[in-house]
Amino acid sequence: MELLESQDPLKKKLVESSERHKRELAREVKEISEKTERAMKNALIIGGSLALAYLVVSQISSSTKKKKKNKLGKIPKLKIAKIENEEVEENEDVEPNLISKIGTQVMNQATALLLEVAKEKLIEFLASKLKRDESSIEDKS
Repeated sequence: MELLESQDPLKKKLVESSERHKRELAREVKEISEKTERAMKNALIIGGSLALAYLVVSQISSSTKKKKKNKLGKIPKLKIAKIENEEVEENEDVEPNLISKIGTQVMNQATALLLEVAKEKLIEFLASKLKRDESSIEDKS
């Protein structure tokens, strides 16, 4: 087969063109995957920061609500609302449902993951700084 390709210049050009396009396509796919990876890391960091900020704010704001609830005891408040001339009792003291429990678990896992990523990045940064410091000390000697 190589004998036929080497004898026909058109086939040889087409094969070379095909190989060049294949290399360019592979390079572009690699660039896109690297950009996507960077974007995903940034999204994780931003999402983690937002989740962490939300957790901090919710912990700060919930501490005052918990104090109020403790003062009131475990007696649920009942609220009466009128809907089309009918009285309906609603219970304000609602326990967290399954979806909010799942959301809490997802936030906890995401926070743990982001803290792990941040720890790894910090270790890499400190290692590179240590290498630079060691190399600058060796250069002075």
